[in-house]
Amino acid sequence: MATELSSFAELKKAPIAPAQTTPAPIREKEVDGKGRAYATGRRKNAVARVWVKPGTGKITVNGRDQTVYFARPTQQMVIQQPFDVTQRRDQFDVVATVSGGGLSGQAGAVRHGIAQALAKFEPALRGAMKSSGFLTRDPRVVERKKYGRAGARRRFQFSKR
Repeated sequence: MATELSSFAELKKAPIAPAQTTPAPIREKEVDGKGRAYATGRRKNAVARVWVKPGTGKITVNGRDQTVYFARPTQQMVIQQPFDVTQRRDQFDVVATVSGGGLSGQAGAVRHGIAQALAKFEPALRGAMKSSGFLTRDPRVVERKKYGRAGARRRFQFSKR
C-alpha cells in the first residue's frame, strides 16, 4: 500500500529502495567434439559457414587459401578485422564455405562468421567485437526490381512523342 505524503519535506525523508539489477548471464564456451567453434555469417545475399579452431592463422575459404579466393587486399583486411580487434592474429585456423552474393558480400559474411565463432570459442572477447560492430548482421540488401520499372526505382525514359 502506498502512504500519502502531505509535503515535499516528507518526500525527501521517504526511504528509497535500491534498484534491483541482475548481472548478465556468463556465457559458456561452445565447442564441438573436435575443438572447433561453428557460426554462420551473413552479408547481402552471401552466407558463410565458419569453423574456428586453435592453430597457426591459416584461413581457408571454399577449399582455397584466402589470398587466392579474395585477391583484393581490402577483402583480406576485412576478414582479418575480428582477429586484429581481439589481438588474436595467427592464433586460430579458419575453415569457411561461402555461397551466394559477390566477393565483397562474401568477405563480409566470412567476417561476420569469424566474429560469431570467436565469441563462441572465447566468450570474453564478445564485448570487444560487439563494440566494434562485428557481431551485428548488416541488414542492407539489394531492393527487388518492380514491374513497370527499369530497376527497383528507376523509370524508363520518358518520350513525349
